[in-house]
Amino acid sequence: MTELPVSLKRWFSKRGWTLHPHQRAMLDRTGEAALLLIAPTGGGKTLAGFLPTLAELGAAPGPGLHTLYVSPLKALAADIKRNLRTPIDEAGLAIRVEDRTGDTPSSRKKRQRADPPHILLTTPESLALLTSYEDAPRMFAGLQRVIVDEIHALAESKRGDQLMLALARLQGMCPGLRRVGLSATVEDPQAIARLLARHPDPCDILLADPGPDPDISMLVTDEAPPWSGGGAKYAIPAVLEQVRRHRTTLIFHNTRAQAEIFFHNLWLANDDGLPIGIHHGSLDRQQREKVEAAMVAGQLRAIVCTGSLDLGIDWGDVDLVIQVGAPKNVKRLVQRIGRANHRYNAPSKAILVPANRFEVVECVAALEAARAHQLDGDPRGPGPRDVLCQHILIAACSGPFETDALYAEMTSAGAYANLSRDQFDACLEFCATGGYALRAYDQWQRLQQLPDGRWQLRDPRAAQRIRQNIGTIQDTDTLKVRWRGRGGAPLGEIEEGFAASLTKGDTFLIGGQIVRYEGLREMTVEVTRDPGRKPKIATFMGTKFSTSTQLSHRILRMFRQDNWPDLPPHTAQWLALQRKVSRLPEPGRLLVETFPRDGRQQLVAYGFAGRNAQQTLGLLLTKRMEEMGLAPMGFVSTDYATLIWGLDAVTDPAPLFDIAALEAGVDQWLAGNAVMKRTFRASATIAGLIERNIGGQRKTGRQATMSSDILYDTLLKYDPDHLLMQITREEAMRGLVDFARIREMAERVGDRIDHVVLDRVTPLAAPLFLEAGRVPVNGLADERLLEEEVTRLLNDSGLAQIEVKPRWRVPY
Repeated sequence: MTELPVSLKRWFSKRGWTLHPHQRAMLDRTGEAALLLIAPTGGGKTLAGFLPTLAELGAAPGPGLHTLYVSPLKALAADIKRNLRTPIDEAGLAIRVEDRTGDTPSSRKKRQRADPPHILLTTPESLALLTSYEDAPRMFAGLQRVIVDEIHALAESKRGDQLMLALARLQGMCPGLRRVGLSATVEDPQAIARLLARHPDPCDILLADPGPDPDISMLVTDEAPPWSGGGAKYAIPAVLEQVRRHRTTLIFHNTRAQAEIFFHNLWLANDDGLPIGIHHGSLDRQQREKVEAAMVAGQLRAIVCTGSLDLGIDWGDVDLVIQVGAPKNVKRLVQRIGRANHRYNAPSKAILVPANRFEVVECVAALEAARAHQLDGDPRGPGPRDVLCQHILIAACSGPFETDALYAEMTSAGAYANLSRDQFDACLEFCATGGYALRAYDQWQRLQQLPDGRWQLRDPRAAQRIRQNIGTIQDTDTLKVRWRGRGGAPLGEIEEGFAASLTKGDTFLIGGQIVRYEGLREMTVEVTRDPGRKPKIATFMGTKFSTSTQLSHRILRMFRQDNWPDLPPHTAQWLALQRKVSRLPEPGRLLVETFPRDGRQQLVAYGFAGRNAQQTLGLLLTKRMEEMGLAPMGFVSTDYATLIWGLDAVTDPAPLFDIAALEAGVDQWLAGNAVMKRTFRASATIAGLIERNIGGQRKTGRQATMSSDILYDTLLKYDPDHLLMQITREEAMRGLVDFARIREMAERVGDRIDHVVLDRVTPLAAPLFLEAGRVPVNGLADERLLEEEVTRLLNDSGLAQIEVKPRWRVPY
């Protein structure tokens, strides 16, 4: 067993602390090449990850970088730095600890490369940038350990792919490098272990005692939830009562806009003047830091927040977590629950607040899954090739490289283990020339081959531009918001599209305040205070979650019960009425209801495939209906169903759901759709074809969109099989369109479609008529309605004998 320094042992003893079993195990297994620790929130897993480092440096604190710590959040890296400094300083250890993120001053960054600390805390983007410098081998020469914290969060995104490619590069510089992964919520430990380890090397898994089950329940209110919506305004009095009963409460929301609305309503009802704050990623950094400091100091009774507070930062004395809105994902719920009672073997306390009637069912299903320790998560598949292209350019920045060596390095990263040599060569060709359709343009001639076969940058000056654009995070284009006047304080950011919709005098919410739009000055939105009017809501960027596949299946299984004693009476009665007048959806079957309403024929398909997939299903079904002459007029989708309205009734829905026809339809639809252009822009930016940052200046969203749209149209016409067009289709199908969920639904259902024909709307369909985001279909129905209206006018005027020809229309 590796021994801790005597001074550190004394420090533990002075505080009355003893090491937990998993922390001792980490010291016992310090020599392993790859080790994944899964420990509950509050179990000291971050300290466990650092104990071998402190032991080794305490025994022999030599010069140079010993341990690299990588976190998904800049704030988490800063928090860990504060927490590490306490035992190091009080135990008198000669260990330097520094962080390096986008907020680190350039002078310190330059000094860190020349004289790195013993422990460097950073993010995936900053690490990728460090590996791009020519002096990277010297900086990392003594590196012995890498700690990846909250690895589950990185594993779900391209940031994780970028990180693992960077670790593969480090492993080449430091063959003896040991890797440690830390997480509290992992649904598939073996999959995370394969991601962490150098392929094909093994990775051991250390499971800590999970501790007591959390105390989780659903909020019971006198008022029933509304039929639709996500604001949960009805629950404000009950939430305030819970805040009064606890020291500090985190109130989580799934979107930033919902957090703003809830905070505003909570503040209006806060007659006691309880100190309440708001925290999300679109707020100004200084405002976020002010809230964080107040939390640590115990000055706030409640914080309305989003995923910005999901991860392992220890924010003061939080003793209650409230999740407003169905969590959509059990793993996310468990992660958020862990923010309360952030201590080892202390049960966390959490309350779920459904925002509408259907979310009551989803919340109960999520509670059951959490209590059964059944986490959810879908496999991500092979590593994306746009990240691979960026890594090739990063490698070129650091100096000439051999293709065989770089290919071997990349395939040692788990997500790219099955990368073929042809796929690698295609990425290399793209990085070198831009591809067939673009090779005539100098700006994309970035690499050249040397006589000895190695590759390097054609122009060394290109390295600076490549470094300025490193990263995989694709923020929605935003504009800064400031108070009007010279030196006006910043408030945060709003999306560029929302800003374009504002006219002088419009009001909106940001940071919990109602502000009045005064104008745009030097690409900054200027506002003044205007608390007296009903605000618009800013369309904040951020993830919009879909209900997971596993949670959807659990809901369908709940529907098979004879009754629902775990549901509130109003919801149980609602489901019972649905079963009486129609039927409830079942696992392995697809329920389709058709009925008339408001002079239109309605079709509801209960696919339970998640919002993105149900939205895509609506587009594909209306396209199929248009082809069949059924005159659809529009649709709306939720996580569980798609409602389509039109002029003609669907008598046989089975042909609409033929998977081959749906797949062909999505290919045709994607080819010229705005979704593809948006996806192309993101992938082209990551792959290095489009530069958002040039000479320290960032292109506006409009500039980036124009250049990417021109490129997309050019490639679609002249080189439709271009590498980036292939990547774009893969990304669109996997992300925005989520066609895999539609395919899963089709395979699960087969030809088992339950078509119920009714004469009126059903209980389960009723909330769909209140949903926002209704999508019109401009097609055959428009023609027929126009023809009917013209015919009526002609009949009224006695001119009906004149032939009426339908107007020309663009094909669907």
